[in-house]
Amino acid sequence: MDDLYREYILDHYKNPRNYGTLANPDISYEDDNPVCGDRVRIDIKIENGRIADIRFQGEGCAISQASASILTEMVKGKPLDEVRQLSKEELLEQLGISLGPVRIKCALLGLKVLKAGVYGLRGWPEEEHDA
Repeated sequence: MDDLYREYILDHYKNPRNYGTLANPDISYEDDNPVCGDRVRIDIKIENGRIADIRFQGEGCAISQASASILTEMVKGKPLDEVRQLSKEELLEQLGISLGPVRIKCALLGLKVLKAGVYGLRGWPEEEHDA
């Protein structure tokens, strides 16, 4: 089963969905993972309280970029209230493979950026800071 999920992740990495930027986004936020160098930026257009369009751009490992691609598919068209409730477990379930502590940070970078953007924050309240 892990092989199927690895293929799924590689497909999203090689053929990212919703990749690029939006002209005049309502929300734009970018962050990185300084430990490994992954970077993700997410642009969002909001209409009637929903994510009407979303794009991401970034660089980094296959996990971080595929996860951002999968995340954009998960939230496109959803109400902001629902997006704010999206859990890291839901995203990790979509990835379908078990990840160690370092790779989890890669997988969750897109969600961190998305949540910071929709909450208008400079940090993510649930994020554990390394000592």
